[in-house]
Amino acid sequence: MTNSATIANSHLKPESGRQSGPLASASRPAQLALLLLVAINLLNLIDRQILSAVVPMLRVEFFAGGQPPNPAVRYFLDRLSGILGGNAENAMLGLLAMAFMLPYTVGAPLFASFKTRRWTMVGGAVIIFSLATAMTGWAGGFGLLLIARCLVGLGESAFAPVAPSIIADHFPVNVRGRVMPYFYLALPLGSALGFVLGGQIAQAHGWRAVFLVAAVPGLVLGLLSYFMKEPNPCASGQTASGAGKLIMLKQLLENRSFVLVTLGEAAMTFAIGGMVFWMPSYIYEFRGAGSLAQVNLIFGAIVVLAGTAATFLGAQAAERLKKRRSGAYFLVSGWAMLLGFPIFVAALFIPFPFAWILMFLATFCLLFNTGPANTIIADVNSAAVRTFAYSVNIFTIHALGDVISPLIIGAVADAKGMNIAFLFVSLFFLIGGTLWLYGARFLADDTQRAVRQDSLCDVNAGGNSDNLAAVQN
Repeated sequence: MTNSATIANSHLKPESGRQSGPLASASRPAQLALLLLVAINLLNLIDRQILSAVVPMLRVEFFAGGQPPNPAVRYFLDRLSGILGGNAENAMLGLLAMAFMLPYTVGAPLFASFKTRRWTMVGGAVIIFSLATAMTGWAGGFGLLLIARCLVGLGESAFAPVAPSIIADHFPVNVRGRVMPYFYLALPLGSALGFVLGGQIAQAHGWRAVFLVAAVPGLVLGLLSYFMKEPNPCASGQTASGAGKLIMLKQLLENRSFVLVTLGEAAMTFAIGGMVFWMPSYIYEFRGAGSLAQVNLIFGAIVVLAGTAATFLGAQAAERLKKRRSGAYFLVSGWAMLLGFPIFVAALFIPFPFAWILMFLATFCLLFNTGPANTIIADVNSAAVRTFAYSVNIFTIHALGDVISPLIIGAVADAKGMNIAFLFVSLFFLIGGTLWLYGARFLADDTQRAVRQDSLCDVNAGGNSDNLAAVQN
């Protein structure tokens, strides 16, 4: 059997011999890289979410009794309010979230095309978004606050596509699905810590201290990144033939597994983005299930607990099913989404407090794909295009997902009511689940092709990567 076939079959068959776990059996550089990237990812989610914890303080600081916004900001505020309606201050505070998301979405594919050492990119990205976080705390006006949040989003956009590609190069395809969930666990945990730490520090020392404290660990982690070594000489940000971004994009569009997993994630991101933004308001105003503080606390706890459990259990379910079905990552993700559809619809009509249980289960199903879906992206793309693939994925799922979903759902709610708006959201459970189930038939072939490309590159480069070690063993 050829080397490439050996790796390819490792995706299709269970590992033989004693199971020591992917982390215990990994090399020391792989363990250190994973630990550092998980810590950075946790920090960037904290930096992203601490803003939400201090919004009431920002309102008092910039709009209630303090100095009014400068003329340029006031002009933009008036125009935005005229288009969207509602309270001008709320519109402007909401713009802070968009100020992060737009640079984050657009910046990912731009930074992924840079021809530079990936750990250098990681270190620079972490230092940039950490300094921008500190700048948020120093901002003397609302315009500077907007600029600072833009820079946070830009810095995180340079980190997001590079980090999972480094992890994928350190861990061979047969264990990758058990490692990736550790990285993506930062999503629920970092979000929770952002709310908790942001609220506690702000209460004791003011809202500016929140951002100044959060910036310090990032500067340390960013400097440590410069001392890390590249895991794979083939991961240069180019294809093996030295082709440019357009040819890499063409390759991605021809990769059926990549296209389907990305479109499915876009549907999932649309749903979860709309839920997180509108659900507390819906439960409080439309369903009358307690005070706003109680609703925020319970729904926040649901997102954290359901997200954490779903991230690990989804990965374990996919690994178990992979022993029997080659398209396991797609199947586990797709069936969970389809199961979540009737649960979510029922939650819209079942009275509280019983509806909280259904909310938990629906969120669990929606996030069950976190590990498997992101592992698919790593598995079906060779090291030479993997960073670019993650960047295209990030751009697509956010541009078609949580960048637009709050506005669209709000417009549907204005026209038809909030229940109809959330019934509209439920359709994206079906869309995402169907796309992923269809993708299962292509996963084995697309994975084998990527592994063959990596093994050829490994041989040409001298066989120094972890994947070549997996072949030899």
